Amino acid sequence: MRSLLFSWLFILPIYATLLSFQIIVVSGQCLSDQQSLLLQLKNSLKFNSTASKKLVQWNQSSDCCFWEGITCEEGRVTGLNLSQESISGGVDSVFDFRYLKSLDLSYNNISSTIPSRIGNLTNLRHLNFSNAGFVGQIPKEISDLTRLVTLDFSTLLVLGPSLLKLENPNLRMLVQNLAELEELHLDGLNISASRNDWCQSLSSSLPNLRVLSLSNCYVSGPIDDSLGKLHSLSVIRLDNNNLSALVPGFLADFSNLSFLHLSSCGLNGIFPKEIFQVPTLRTLDISFNKLLHGSFPYFPPESALQSLVVGSTNFSGKLPASIGNLKRLSRLDLSYCHFHGKLPTSMTNLTELVYLDLSVNNFTGPIPPFSMSRNLSKIQLSQNGFTGAMSSSHWEALLNLVDIDLRNNSLTGSIPPSLFSLPLLRKIQLSNNQFDGPVFVFPNASSTVLDTLDLSSNNLQGPLPSSIFKFKKLSILSLSSNNFNGTIPLDSILSLANLTSLDLSYNNLSVNAGVNDPTLSSFSNIRTLKLASCKLRIFPYLKNQSKLVNLDLSQNQIHGEIPNWIWAVGNGSLSYLNLSYNHLDSMQEPYFFPNLFVLDLHFNHLRGNIPILPQSASYIDLSSNNFTSSIPTDIGKNLGITVFFSLSNNSLTGNIPESLCKASYLQVLDLSKNNLSGKIPACVSEMSQTLGVLNLRKNNFNGMIPDAFPLYCALETLDLSENLIGGKVPEKLANCQKLQVLNLGNNKIIDKYPCPLKNISTLRVLILRSNKFYGSMRCQHINGTWKNLQIVDLAHNNFSGELHGKCLTKWRGMVAGEDDSQSKLKHLQFAFLQWNSMRYYQNTVTVTLKGLEVELVKILTIFTSIDFSNNHFQGPIPKELGELQSLFVLNLSQNALTGEIPTSLGKLRQLESLDFSSNNLIGNIPLELTYLTFLSFLNLSNNQLVGPIPKGTQIQSFSGSSFGGNKGLCGPPLTPNCSDSIPERNQTSGGEFDWQSIYSGVGFGVGAAGIMSLLLFWEEGRNWFDDSIDKILLVILPMMGFVYKTHDQWDDEADEDSDAEGTEFMEDCDENEDANEDGEFQGGYCVFCSKLDISKKRVIHDPKCTCHSSPPISSSSTSRSSSSSFS
Repeated sequence: MRSLLFSWLFILPIYATLLSFQIIVVSGQCLSDQQSLLLQLKNSLKFNSTASKKLVQWNQSSDCCFWEGITCEEGRVTGLNLSQESISGGVDSVFDFRYLKSLDLSYNNISSTIPSRIGNLTNLRHLNFSNAGFVGQIPKEISDLTRLVTLDFSTLLVLGPSLLKLENPNLRMLVQNLAELEELHLDGLNISASRNDWCQSLSSSLPNLRVLSLSNCYVSGPIDDSLGKLHSLSVIRLDNNNLSALVPGFLADFSNLSFLHLSSCGLNGIFPKEIFQVPTLRTLDISFNKLLHGSFPYFPPESALQSLVVGSTNFSGKLPASIGNLKRLSRLDLSYCHFHGKLPTSMTNLTELVYLDLSVNNFTGPIPPFSMSRNLSKIQLSQNGFTGAMSSSHWEALLNLVDIDLRNNSLTGSIPPSLFSLPLLRKIQLSNNQFDGPVFVFPNASSTVLDTLDLSSNNLQGPLPSSIFKFKKLSILSLSSNNFNGTIPLDSILSLANLTSLDLSYNNLSVNAGVNDPTLSSFSNIRTLKLASCKLRIFPYLKNQSKLVNLDLSQNQIHGEIPNWIWAVGNGSLSYLNLSYNHLDSMQEPYFFPNLFVLDLHFNHLRGNIPILPQSASYIDLSSNNFTSSIPTDIGKNLGITVFFSLSNNSLTGNIPESLCKASYLQVLDLSKNNLSGKIPACVSEMSQTLGVLNLRKNNFNGMIPDAFPLYCALETLDLSENLIGGKVPEKLANCQKLQVLNLGNNKIIDKYPCPLKNISTLRVLILRSNKFYGSMRCQHINGTWKNLQIVDLAHNNFSGELHGKCLTKWRGMVAGEDDSQSKLKHLQFAFLQWNSMRYYQNTVTVTLKGLEVELVKILTIFTSIDFSNNHFQGPIPKELGELQSLFVLNLSQNALTGEIPTSLGKLRQLESLDFSSNNLIGNIPLELTYLTFLSFLNLSNNQLVGPIPKGTQIQSFSGSSFGGNKGLCGPPLTPNCSDSIPERNQTSGGEFDWQSIYSGVGFGVGAAGIMSLLLFWEEGRNWFDDSIDKILLVILPMMGFVYKTHDQWDDEADEDSDAEGTEFMEDCDENEDANEDGEFQGGYCVFCSKLDISKKRVIHDPKCTCHSSPPISSSSTSRSSSSSFS
């Protein structure tokens, strides 16, 4: 019995195998008609036989059910997969296989329309025409394939735009009968449907839909609530559509949601936190939605998230410690957001992490060790605020690491040697940190696969280890801006045969380059060579470098002429050449310029004529040389695409040729510091439609500024200072609404205060010094305020009138410093050639600082200055100046200012230079000036100040010249001390009281009290007293030339005056009265210091009298008062 059982156990597997074999044979046997159809299909198809892997193997000698790409059921062809067969046409025969359940023609180049015969394939359940190359309208017969489960018409944009159309039928008609459809892929197909069309069409016709992929379909939002009916959805791709909407919260209700892609959709508002917590969600991508806000919630331990991508959004906040619960996470991309704070230590639990990108955020603190994340291949943490040292042990276990980018942080200490031992590491980018110390010898350098090493802009020091030149696969090597020292022969780098970019600039290195060294020809793959500040004395022999594109030999010690072979470097492909800051004096003839994009020869000793310029260059800088010619009359023809052009600081003569105006792409034109003369051509002003900087400073230009600035003027900097320009400020300059710097100083302009320019809200620097401007700073009917103004220089003109505090306080740029902690690093500059962040024009101005003229070669946005010196301003110093709390320099000297120094100036805690000299100031030096602890220059000389100089403060540290010319001042540093003696009062002999004086005083006081009591409580007596006084004054005052109004008239007009004051319109800083429309006298009136002339229309002031405020009086009202009083 037991032996029989074992026999059965042995026989059963053999029987099962034979039975299964018999089933396969039966189901796989191809029917003859099917094989014939397939062979006919092969013959009709147009395909590339060399690229084909399936069709080329079809032949009659084998069973067609075993051909690659064929699936059979009961001998009939039910599946046809001809994907990637290089088919270009002849597909009509495909639709003869009426038993097909699956058809795949994806990734071909068919280039024909989809035949309507496709409607005959009624058994079709899976249709894949993605990237098949079909064109034209999708046939309406697709909607007859009611058994379809999967439909794919998608197109990858990288392979070109889709040529299919979905117009008639549209989306609604296409899917209306496809109730069994579970997957719909229409990516790249132009649907152009609004939210109601595509959401409602899908939700009403496809109840079983699991996969919805509509990326790049031109659908618009917002997402309709009807989409929430598709409860089976697990995959949603809507990338690259213009949804411009909030993210609907119902997405969190999809219980099967596993894949959600909403990148680049124009999403806005707050992202629902509940979506992060969907337990089935594995992939979430909401990147590139700049208006989408949010923060991370608590992540539960059961989360299935494997990929979390929120880069380039407005997400912010700190990372929660619960992020460590995402144990399955393999990709985390939070780049270009606003996250801050320290990285939680729980991130060390992300052991499945492969890709980590936290770049361009505000993270701080140390980088946690990722030694447990052994699958990590890419770490990008650049442009944050990470600090601390990098322990070498934290990196030893990351054997799969391929790319590490820690640029632009504040990391310190030495560079971990273990990084260079990682076997798969290809890129190390550690630039712009604070790493210091030497770079250690690299072990096994010759066997590593490292291709990029960027250690630039650190504090590394010592000699370069020779092993650094043994990285055989190294392509990019950047060690610039460190403290490396030693001597490097250029041929020592020749072993790096794959090197394409080398930058050793700005160290303490000496690079030796031999003359006509033929070995350098093997340095053949180099495309970028930067050896700035490398103590080169001669040109390296680069004549045979056929691939060289970028060459920087600036800031070296190269003398003599520029060899003409340098223009042939790269076989004409040289596009960037920087030879600035050398001692070059000529150019070897004959020379020609290749297709240079950047030519920088500034700060040399080049002399003679301006060379013929390259027509292909966008950047040309020939400034600070010794060129002495005139500007060629046809220079414009070589500046057709030039963006930056500078000839400043040479000795050029002659006029500006009008051909220069043909440079229609110019953004920066700098001809300053030459000997150019004549008038400025009108077309130069017209160029400002594209021109951002026009600098003609320090020449001999005359005439007027052409009033030809276009309506859409783009000027941000206009500097015409130190010329011989006259006339007025052109009215059309007000069209330049982007203007930040206006310097018209040191010319011969005769004009009033430039009120029309007050509508330029962007203006930061206004310099009008040393001209012939006149009048007051009052601007009527101008609403502009110059809220960003930070430097104002009106010195050495003929301005007059009072300084109005209301006007000054509207210069908000001086009221408070910038909030951002990096403000001290910001300068006024004009950016151009946006592809290169280092390309910008640096504004320069000259200001009077601490008694000296100083040229600010870089204008900090926090530097503020007011210079009104050497004018005719009068009246008191406005107390409102104390509100300009970020002011650095204040100069009101050489005017006619009166009154006391306002105590409010003690609020100017940033003030470094204060000059009130040569005015008519009176009173004491306010004790509040002792609060100005940053004050390093003070001049109060030649005024009428009195009293002691405040003791025990920084003020007394200034020399006596700061206080000279004030006869009433005393104390250090003028005199040793002030007199302590006080005149004694007259006392009677023997110290007795003067009882007579006491009795007289008491009697006078009692009498006055009695009279005042009667006037206070006896109304009839009070009225009689007022009438008597009125009658006396009405007789006396007119005889003296004054006028008088009775107390009754004052009471009657009180309400009228109040109403008039409430409706008075004050324009900007204009605080004077409007002209009297009835021909009455004009000007302010003071009862005690003023009288009317014989015409009764003009006020005459007594200059020796202090005038107090009083209401204005009209001649007509005065006459009425007089007549009524004498009736």
